[in-house]
Amino acid sequence: MATMPAAERDYFTDHSVLIDPYAYFEDLRADGPVHRMQSRDIVVVTGFQESLDVLLNTRDFSSSINPEPLAPLRFVPRGDDVTAQIAATETNGPMDLMVAYDGERHAAARALLNPLFTPSRLKANEAFMRDYADAMVSEMVAKGSCELIGKVATPYVTMVIADLLGVPEEDREKFREVIDAGPPPGNMDAPDAPPQSQALMFMGSFFARYIQERRAAPRDDVMTELANARYPDGSTPDLMEVVKTAMFLFAAGQDTSAKLIGNSMRFLAENPQMQQHLRENRDQIGPFLEECLRLEGSTKATFRLAQRKTRIGEMEIPAGQKVVVAVSAANRDPRRWDDPAEFRIGRPRIKEHLAFGRGAHTCAGAPLARAEVAVILDRFLEHTAAIELSEAHHGRKGQRRIDYEPSYIIRGLANLNVVFTPAA
Repeated sequence: MATMPAAERDYFTDHSVLIDPYAYFEDLRADGPVHRMQSRDIVVVTGFQESLDVLLNTRDFSSSINPEPLAPLRFVPRGDDVTAQIAATETNGPMDLMVAYDGERHAAARALLNPLFTPSRLKANEAFMRDYADAMVSEMVAKGSCELIGKVATPYVTMVIADLLGVPEEDREKFREVIDAGPPPGNMDAPDAPPQSQALMFMGSFFARYIQERRAAPRDDVMTELANARYPDGSTPDLMEVVKTAMFLFAAGQDTSAKLIGNSMRFLAENPQMQQHLRENRDQIGPFLEECLRLEGSTKATFRLAQRKTRIGEMEIPAGQKVVVAVSAANRDPRRWDDPAEFRIGRPRIKEHLAFGRGAHTCAGAPLARAEVAVILDRFLEHTAAIELSEAHHGRKGQRRIDYEPSYIIRGLANLNVVFTPAA
């Protein structure tokens, strides 16, 4: 049966794109680094430099359609500058999150986060990460096999961010259950439906109580710093703004890091030589992770709305145009990376990849994600002589059956069954 041309496939709903987004983006790249979709009034950017230009250009591009690029605009674009129209329709509800903020509003909200992921704080949390990861990994390796995403990756990163924030132990499992029960962000199976916000609404009352308690009786945790933070002008943030920030940190912090653990462990399980190299050279785990982020990062795309008539590369972009910045495609742009599909530790300037974004909306939790994933990979390598994919679950090499969460935003495995050979 003939394969449908990429230009006619819908990035937001086609499950063949879910399985292999990279082949889809390469087909679009043949049309140039900027492509206009046939099925929707949306422009897709696959070029590295063009993606970087959009991410850094907050004057001409708004983040207001994140993370719901398919939702109808609240206005009809008029003229070559719709900045005022965007501002006039801006809302401040409990589900409006920092990823959709622009300008001064975003800068003020972001200032609340700046002190939270300092090297000294991460260093102080590293002992907890290592001890918790060691206990969890030891148990799973002793069993000989496990389903990694649900049994290790998600519980581990949930516990790390909960410990860092100061979420009480009795509430952590409740939050994870309600997050797991909902659809993934960017749900491909119902892309035009409004996002299910039950998880955030459920957590909201808990986080409001935490913040109020910290303001009344400070503790030595990140939640207290958030609760008592001030905007750059010295004013006190509204309670709901702090609550939304804390909820977003918890939810986003567990999702993307868990997916990165799954993606990187799958690569190790498929590549025994790389696995052994890292066992013998633990100082290479960091560079290994950077190449994993470039080739198989947790975020496939982010979204922008043109505020002004402008250009991306050679394409003219009208005000009001929706744009998909395909960061996973930019990270494989052959104009930027030599042999981009090849996994190569030690690439020059590797940290210039866009897996954590760039510019004003660079992922605030990137230092934490790097630290927690490196720690648990180190523990897996310490406790094993070999890590392999379960052929009973995923089939033999060359005939793998791999399931992904149906998301047009996140690149994450739905499950990953692995088999361990314990270290001598």
